[in-house]
Amino acid sequence: MKKIFFAAALIIFILSMSACTLRPEVSRVEIDKQVDLSGYWNDTDSRLVAEEMMKEAISYPWVKEFRANKGEAPIVVIGTIRNKSHEHINIDTFMNDIQKELIKQGTVRFLVAKKERDEVSEEQDYQASNPKIKKKAEGDQLGADFMVQGEISSILDEAGKLQVRYYQIDLEFVNIATHEKVWIGQKKIKKVIRQPGL
Repeated sequence: MKKIFFAAALIIFILSMSACTLRPEVSRVEIDKQVDLSGYWNDTDSRLVAEEMMKEAISYPWVKEFRANKGEAPIVVIGTIRNKSHEHINIDTFMNDIQKELIKQGTVRFLVAKKERDEVSEEQDYQASNPKIKKKAEGDQLGADFMVQGEISSILDEAGKLQVRYYQIDLEFVNIATHEKVWIGQKKIKKVIRQPGL
């Protein structure tokens, strides 16, 4: 009995020691390479949805109409994008992808969001109260003409080792002065995940 106990303890010790020395295999890939490991919402989904939806949004007439009436590019601010999905989604990353795409297109100007405006205002107050800092000349602060709002929702369906994850992304541009929706967009993603057998 002692021999069996000793052998079992030795095997457990060897296995635990070998598990401690195992290291994950890491390889670097291109940032825009699509990598799906789990089937959950990921960086590729965020980037591709932002690119596709923002290209569509600025192709609508509201941009040209604003330019024709005001003689300048519209100023856009990002509002609230809610995560109503069944999983954790980093909304900040998605919002940054939206901003990046809009700025890259060069069709609209982008205003920082409220949280960032508060931080800039604090810096302006700090510079104004400190005579040793060469303060930047203050100009009139710009106001946004349009706001981006939306939500990400999802449906999860599973049976046995098969799972379907469906995501629906709804975004809209709202004219801040009139509260008119000038663009409504929707993107759908469906992923089928087959779990491996034992």
